[in-house]
Amino acid sequence: MSFQIERGLFKYDLIDYHAVLCVRVDADAQEIRKRYLKIARRLHPDSCAAASDEEKRLASQLLSKLVNPAYEQLYQDKNRGEHNAVLMQMAKRLAEESTSVELTTENARQLAGTPNFESAYKNAISQITKFQYKSLGQVKDAIAQISELNLVYLIRSAGKSLSTASSTPTVSKNSNAVNGNNVAPPPPQPKEDPVFAGYMRRAQELIAKNQLLKARVELQDALKMQPNNNQCHSLLGVVYLKQNQIKMAKIHFDRALQLDPKDEIALEGKTKIDKISGKKPAASANKKTTVSAAAGKSSKSDSGGLFGGFFGGKKK
Repeated sequence: MSFQIERGLFKYDLIDYHAVLCVRVDADAQEIRKRYLKIARRLHPDSCAAASDEEKRLASQLLSKLVNPAYEQLYQDKNRGEHNAVLMQMAKRLAEESTSVELTTENARQLAGTPNFESAYKNAISQITKFQYKSLGQVKDAIAQISELNLVYLIRSAGKSLSTASSTPTVSKNSNAVNGNNVAPPPPQPKEDPVFAGYMRRAQELIAKNQLLKARVELQDALKMQPNNNQCHSLLGVVYLKQNQIKMAKIHFDRALQLDPKDEIALEGKTKIDKISGKKPAASANKKTTVSAAAGKSSKSDSGGLFGGFFGGKKK
């Protein structure tokens, strides 16, 4: 596995040791050591809980090539002070030059625009700490995400506002003309958070295999990153429904529909809950749409079609 990262501070030919350990850039020696020991226990060959030999090799490489060097650099006050001075100098230069900064994650974009950025930064780092080394295949993406947060925090600490930062370079003045008309091009779509996407992908695969407990863990971790993601809530509803935990399923389906009234999985889940409860589904536009969409596929209502992969099969 290549450990080359080209986002956040890494993009400026710097090694973001703070991102490797997932500690704030103002963390002291005690915080750094505490975090290091927790990661080392997770990755060390004698205590690594990895299931396969390949994962154990990856854990060992992460520990020796990333985590140990980061700890050696940050734990000593002198080394940490020199490194932080380099970071602040770079941040001040970017602030003075008004250089555009590429941000690819929702957390970084929110941090760029929020007024109380110091509190938001600490909270974001705290949340990522919980899952950074849980899935070894996603570690590099998690480090990159933290490094973007560090970059935004440093630049804002240097006095520059990043409320207009985006995931693509600034559009030139002459690019507003489309086909000869003065029509502004559509705004660029934000890139999907790779760590969050990994949790969602694994959860869907686990649901399809009926490994519901593992799927629930993946979704709960995803929800910590994006608590207002309707798809995450709807899939959690599916898991709880398949586990016969009707009350919890309803809570997450309802939340998904609050966030997106057209969430098809949540609508289908609510319909199934109504059938289980013996209630007659309410006559609403969304409910009619769901019934209509399922109409031509009644023979596959429980084992195929759009929702068969989630709602079909035995419940655990």
